[in-house]
Parts: sequence; C-alpha cells; structure tokens
Amino acid sequence: MSRRAILAIGLLTLPLTACLTPTRDYHGYVADEAQPRDMTPDVDTRSTVLAKLGSPSTKSVFDDKTWVYMSDVQSRIAFFKPKITNRSVTAIRFGDDDKVDEVLEYSADDGEVVNYAARETPTRGRELGLWEQIFGTVGGVRLPNSDERTPGNPTGR
Repeated sequence: MSRRAILAIGLLTLPLTACLTPTRDYHGYVADEAQPRDMTPDVDTRSTVLAKLGSPSTKSVFDDKTWVYMSDVQSRIAFFKPKITNRSVTAIRFGDDDKVDEVLEYSADDGEVVNYAARETPTRGRELGLWEQIFGTVGGVRLPNSDERTPGNPTGR
C-alpha cells in the first residue's frame, strides 16, 4: 500500500475517533470540600451539616429527620445509551436533639429495579382517524357576524 493511501485512510478515520471518546455527565450533589460520609454521629448537628454540605438532594417524606445526598456519574459513547459508572447515595439521620444519629451509604449495587405498571387510563370520547384529525376542523370555524354583536358591550359581542 502506498504512503498516500495510508495517509488518506488515516485522515478519513481521524474524525471517527472523536465519536469513540466517552463523555461524562455529573448529576446530583457534587461535594466541594466535605463529603457526606465524613459527618460524625453525635458530634455534627443539623446546622453544621447544612454549613458543610449545603442543602440536601431530598428529605424524608414523612418527617424531617433524614437528609439524602445523591450523585451519579454517567458515561456516554457517541449516540449510545448512557451507562452509570458511579452512583452514591448518602442518607444522614438526625435524632430528636438534631444531632447526627447515623450516616448510611448506598451504591449502585444496593439499588433495585422497580417495575412500573403498564396500565393506561382509558379516556372518554371517540378516537379520531387520520383523515378526521387532518380535516376535522374544516367548516367548524365560526366567523363573527354583525348579528351576534350586542350594542353597549365593551367586548364588542
């Protein structure tokens, strides 16, 4: 193979290498200085956790005693579906005295797949076909007549 052919093939395949480079997306809580797992039980309080970590990603639904800090890193190659390369969920539970009781850490391995119900709620009314959807409003537009206007009405109707 000649040098020109090798050079041409190399120049043609060079732009394709950019598609094979994975891109990373960071979602959720990104720690600046302190990590959620560094909170010390019976030492840190609600106010010190808020000062060190900032607002939580979410709070517990039924009471305000658990704060959750969530983050994940997704990697995507070209147009393929992104894959989660790292997931971190840290739950901080507070006691009645507003001190940290425990710090729980979860990873992607601790997650469970939840199956959603595929049921659909039927809607009332008739289903329109393609031609009814396209031409259904033809002739249905009402044009204002001089008969419909009411004298003295500020809207003109």
